[in-house]
Amino acid sequence: MKLPELKDKLLSDRLFKGIVCGVIGTLAVEFLILSIIFAFRALPDAADRELRKEEKLELRQERRMAREQRKALRHEHGTETADTCAQDTLSAAEVYEYNIPISRFRKVEGNIRRGEFFSTLMTRLGASQNDIYALDAKSKGVFDMRQIKVGYHYHAYYAPGEPDTLAYVVYEKDNSSYVVFSLLDSLSVNVYEKDIAVETDYVEVEIEYSLWQDIIDSGAPALLAVSLADIYAWSIDFFGLQKGDSFKAVYEKTVCDGEILNVEKVLYAEFRHGGDVYRSYWFDNGTGNYYWNEKGESMRKAFLRAPLSYTRISSGFTYSRRHPITRKVRPHTGIDYAAPSGTEVMSIGDGVVVYKGFKTAEGNMVKIKHNSVYTSAYLHLSRYAKGLKVGDRVRQGEVIGYVGSTGYSTGPHLDFRIWKNGTPINPLKMESPPAEPLAEADMPAFKESMKESERAAARSLAKEAVRKTASHLYR
Repeated sequence: MKLPELKDKLLSDRLFKGIVCGVIGTLAVEFLILSIIFAFRALPDAADRELRKEEKLELRQERRMAREQRKALRHEHGTETADTCAQDTLSAAEVYEYNIPISRFRKVEGNIRRGEFFSTLMTRLGASQNDIYALDAKSKGVFDMRQIKVGYHYHAYYAPGEPDTLAYVVYEKDNSSYVVFSLLDSLSVNVYEKDIAVETDYVEVEIEYSLWQDIIDSGAPALLAVSLADIYAWSIDFFGLQKGDSFKAVYEKTVCDGEILNVEKVLYAEFRHGGDVYRSYWFDNGTGNYYWNEKGESMRKAFLRAPLSYTRISSGFTYSRRHPITRKVRPHTGIDYAAPSGTEVMSIGDGVVVYKGFKTAEGNMVKIKHNSVYTSAYLHLSRYAKGLKVGDRVRQGEVIGYVGSTGYSTGPHLDFRIWKNGTPINPLKMESPPAEPLAEADMPAFKESMKESERAAARSLAKEAVRKTASHLYR
């Protein structure tokens, strides 16, 4: 072998040996570390058991001292002062849950079972019959035990011992309040309200499927859809929303424990529908009407756009329709809304019932006179609202009957008709007159409220832009 080739071979052999030695060394170190870890895990935990025993003894002594101190303070200052002083003495940094120092107790959670009452629940959790009877007596005027409902959540807290002793039971009464049953030295029943925060939020949504679904998909609360439908009930036909329609809204919501309880009010909304823009502003002028457009005109019109929640329009307004039963060509001066039998039918506006009865072709019918100009009628009803009679004054949105198929009808639907000055008009093309506008004296305050709502929208947009930018930078 020549000298250069020999030199290259020696170098390659040396490099290979170095790599092998390095790998073996690394594996040996990792094996040693794992061996040490397993060795420590395998050590007997006698010391830990002794430590836990000592901690339990200390906890018992602390509780015993606390009880003795509370008794002394009660004797000297009275119950309420004593409890406050004792709690302050125990620990300034104590963590509380439902007004309970949770670090001192073991917690068990669950839901009220089917067929379970307060007594059976407490028995299952370990309370004595004497304590159950005493708590039932103390609940009078504080909490009605019959309100405990299947599926609602509870928390049980046990004091460490041999065996553990049931100390508290918390029942989640609703989203914003809870009941605490105390079984310690003095039995008690108390109802507490949770902390509720009011937050302002902003959302922009483009209609893809439906108002309800698209709002949920955006992360906004579904209750916002209800609020928007109420605000725009007189302006927008929500059954006729088109893909590409959009809206933006600034709204106030109440939040408790991270859960949205309600949408309190929509401060500002802008709805783009069919090429038109509908703006709405919240303003309280003391009349009970809260939503106005930018001109100070009420968003609430004299009439609803539709008298029911319908599936589709099965027949339109025409003067030449062949009747499906008589086969004669005759006018159909109304709109047929196909809807399931029993669907609620509402009055489109305030008015007086001037007719309620059965006619051969119209079936069960209700006619309402709204003012000197407009009258509406609701045909083919299956039945009327309970107690409704001629001469009754009804309010806008009040149920006056239910969809049916009485009279000349081939299936359940509502035949809805409107007359203006005695002449039939197409309900879908009716221009509904607005309610009373804001008074001139209210306009300065309203304009300032408009600006504040728009500023709130701008602040929300800025926050969202900053959040998206930060998310992009740290992705």
